[in-house]
Amino acid sequence: MSQPFLLGTRGSELALAQAAMTRDALAAVGIACEVKVIQTIGDKRPDLKLSEFSQGENAVVDKGIFTKELEEALLRREIDFAVHSLKDVPTELGPEFEICATLARAETPDVLLTTEEGLGADLTLLHGRTIATSAVRRARQLSWLCRDVKVVDIRGNVPTRIRKLVAHAASGDWHGILLARAGLERLGIYTPGRESFDFEGSTVFARELDERQFLPAAGQGAVGIEILKESAAVREALARISHAPTFTRVAAERAFLAALKAGCQTPVGARTWFEDGGATLAMAVRVFDEADPAGEPFVAEVRGAASEPEGLAVRLMELKSAKLS
Repeated sequence: MSQPFLLGTRGSELALAQAAMTRDALAAVGIACEVKVIQTIGDKRPDLKLSEFSQGENAVVDKGIFTKELEEALLRREIDFAVHSLKDVPTELGPEFEICATLARAETPDVLLTTEEGLGADLTLLHGRTIATSAVRRARQLSWLCRDVKVVDIRGNVPTRIRKLVAHAASGDWHGILLARAGLERLGIYTPGRESFDFEGSTVFARELDERQFLPAAGQGAVGIEILKESAAVREALARISHAPTFTRVAAERAFLAALKAGCQTPVGARTWFEDGGATLAMAVRVFDEADPAGEPFVAEVRGAASEPEGLAVRLMELKSAKLS
């Protein structure tokens, strides 16, 4: 009997839930694997803002703060593959690595959590409110929709962030936080369609944001699996659980980020969907200028053959270049 594959993951509750999803999917097709937890620099330093990791002598660029140590474990052959929240994976991987598979994507909306019933029914009415998020994409979109909202930074895993919301809301400092529906749902914290849930004795209200109004992050809701390119046997095994529609959608989204040379501090939202029975892939984007906090975003929508997802990124960049010329 062959040895089980070794699956590398971060140790957060969400990361472990996604690792279990991957392990169970492999088990369903008769492939065994064991989970190995690897702590990343992003986990070790929850006191730092995401932007601060790219500063100083030992800077960790892009979103490698959540993937660097996992890639090092791949290179040392300590694990056979790494499981990531795909939105945390840099678009430019080292030449040794590839994202070879994705699980079926969860729904991609962001969710506004508050302890105040009715707050957030209309984002444009959050005048003077304080909303916490670690994502520049969420911060810029929120400020664009409601100019006088106050956005503050928050770090920590999903349960920690909700605890911070409850504590800060009680003191009147914050009025809400923004999180991805996928993480809340995978942790069993939030049930879609419900307007509130109990969290450690406190009532928290949830408002799903319309993806057409508030664009998600590229790769949001998708679990990506990374391997060494030379690992043919691992690639073959993972191909049996890869969800082709998800892989196609995120290929388009990540190709656009790569064309933009976007990093973790680039405020960009991207949404993809299929049309014509799956033959056509559509993508809408909203890109804010990092250097111009008050500027209007670049907004565009394109369609193309689903068999060539990277082509959508090319067309979007052509539109962006034409707008600048």
